[in-house]
Amino acid sequence: MEVKKDILWRVYLSFLGIVILGIIVLGKAFYIQRFQGNFWTSMDSSMHLKYLPIDAERGTIYSEDGNMLSTSVPVFDVYVDFAAEGLREKDGKRFKETIDTLSLCLANLFNDKTAAAYQNEMKLAYKNKDRYYLLKKKISFTQYKDLRDFPLVKLGKNKSGFIITSKDKRINPYVLLANRTIGLSRDNASNVGLEQRYDSLLKGKTGQQLVRYMAGAYMPVDGADVDPENGKDIISTLDTYIQDVTESALMRMMIGNNSTHGTAIVMETATGKIKAIANLGQRLNADKTAVKDAMGNGIYDEDLNYGIGKATEPGSIFKLATLMSLLEDKYVTINSMVDCEGGKKNFYGLTIKDSHLGTYDISVKDAFARSSNVAFAKLADQYYHAQPSKFIDHLHKYRLDTITGIDITAASGRPTIKKPTARSWANTTIPYMAHGYEELVTPLHMLMLYNAVANNGKMMKPYLVSSIKQYGVEVRAIKPEVLVEKICSDETLAQLKECLLAVVQNEHGTARIIKDSAYLIAGKTGTAVTALDNRGYNKGNKIYQASFIGYFPASQPKYTIAVVIQNSQQSKKIYGADVSGIVFKEISDRIYGSYLSTKKYQFVNRPDSNQYNYFGMKNELSSIFTSLNMPYTDSAKSGFWRSMQLKNNSGILNTPLTSTSISGSVTPNVVGMGLKDAVYLLENMGLKVTATGKGRVMNQSLAAGTTFIKNKNITLLLN
Repeated sequence: MEVKKDILWRVYLSFLGIVILGIIVLGKAFYIQRFQGNFWTSMDSSMHLKYLPIDAERGTIYSEDGNMLSTSVPVFDVYVDFAAEGLREKDGKRFKETIDTLSLCLANLFNDKTAAAYQNEMKLAYKNKDRYYLLKKKISFTQYKDLRDFPLVKLGKNKSGFIITSKDKRINPYVLLANRTIGLSRDNASNVGLEQRYDSLLKGKTGQQLVRYMAGAYMPVDGADVDPENGKDIISTLDTYIQDVTESALMRMMIGNNSTHGTAIVMETATGKIKAIANLGQRLNADKTAVKDAMGNGIYDEDLNYGIGKATEPGSIFKLATLMSLLEDKYVTINSMVDCEGGKKNFYGLTIKDSHLGTYDISVKDAFARSSNVAFAKLADQYYHAQPSKFIDHLHKYRLDTITGIDITAASGRPTIKKPTARSWANTTIPYMAHGYEELVTPLHMLMLYNAVANNGKMMKPYLVSSIKQYGVEVRAIKPEVLVEKICSDETLAQLKECLLAVVQNEHGTARIIKDSAYLIAGKTGTAVTALDNRGYNKGNKIYQASFIGYFPASQPKYTIAVVIQNSQQSKKIYGADVSGIVFKEISDRIYGSYLSTKKYQFVNRPDSNQYNYFGMKNELSSIFTSLNMPYTDSAKSGFWRSMQLKNNSGILNTPLTSTSISGSVTPNVVGMGLKDAVYLLENMGLKVTATGKGRVMNQSLAAGTTFIKNKNITLLLN
């Protein structure tokens, strides 16, 4: 009996424990359902369903003449749902029958893996029943069109498991053209230029896509999307022809003179529209030495907006502001005489010199044309030393101490004009400010001042966007804005224009080399001494900033142009007229000949002492020289290919190799060639070509002159 009671006690105790446990479970379930139900329901939904943003199609930035400057192109990501019912039905018959052909097609399309690698990758993913498996990212629209016709893929999403999603990639079709000013919309970096300033208009309104979390990945839910609202289009003031001319002229001078950085800005005189802005900086290695291409030339990029965002000491182009102040206060006229004292004078312990010594008594007009530092330092010191605020007030009226207001951000482009109350103010400040030192202004500030003179005293606000459109319909027009209705009196204006014209037209004018018989140019040169890497102004560290700002045709100005170039210690030319003046003239010639001349304008064929190296086919190079009426000699006795050296407007053609001739088993030297010519030559010889980069060939994997066997691979690096 005792045993039976012991067993029953244990049974009752176990039963009681089970009952208590059941009550606890039921109570907990009731509590969760009654008091925590909403929380866990929302948690469940959030883990299985969620909305993902769908980016709107970003608006396009156009030039004023209708060309795309920045636009979006679709790129596609390719996913595969290897657990899709249609793919796995009948024991995966559809997948197994097409995997070989599909792998081969993918290998040929993307050229990144072998067919066997693709086959093994997809078989493993199929075995693991991977959902939303990423097969390839960021394929182009052309690749996407080809992919749609591949075996299995063409059967559709349900039967193939292939899921293709699209998104936009931002590109600048003209690549370097005004790249820094236009900007580029980027996901993981700060935008710049118009892309940044008008981002809220360009990006549109984001949509939503409902996705479900399944097997470790989010799958789209069909029919639950909220469509995005596309962004608006921006119509800039830029003209692609003028921009191309400006960029090319600046680039040619930068490369030929081995300059550090430079900018060229073209403004429409009457409106303030920026028709072109080029900014080029020399690409540097980590040790601050210049990167060189295969031809030994520097490589330049649009790395900083020097025209808008870099304030520097302007040098002699600032003399226009000094002269305007003196004339407005009626201290001088342009016929007043000033003693230049041989081009050298001491001011309170510091010596100011002219670039050309030996000048004494000359008129103010002649001093301006000759760009005498001594003359303007003397005049400013004579009349403003005791009343410096009067001079500073003039500069404020000319807006040289105020941000330009242009419609892109340039944080470092804030000007600095000293005040008499500044701790750094000294007796020498006025003489130095008078000829362009001890103040910091951007090229755009100076351009606005010169443009105001050309525009009969009316200072215009510079701007880069003329209108905003949506679906082709204009929703906002941006009109020219006047900043200063009259910057000086008509009497002063007439004298200023006469002086600016004398700089180019007079026999002693510093810019006489750009004088043209077809149209009049008025402007001012500037050559400012700057310190190399902020190491002082001693002889070993001095470098020069060359400037020219002017307008044309001077009789009825249509365009005002500023060119400012920072030279290097290796630059052979340093003066404003020789460097920036030549760039100005090339730009103005092209604009005048294309837009302003009533008859065909003959461009002046100026000798160029820089050497340029190119490669190409003999008949094509010969045709170019003949069309341009330029002399050349061909020292090669046979063959179709030539290397070319161009200097002083004449060319020399040679065989492309130094020690070997092109034959069926010897690798030719294609460094310096364009990709089209290099591929044509190499593939006709039996080589398989792979190329990376853009531009001309900088390096080749097979050394020139080495032998090779047919179908051997050669890789070309372009830059």
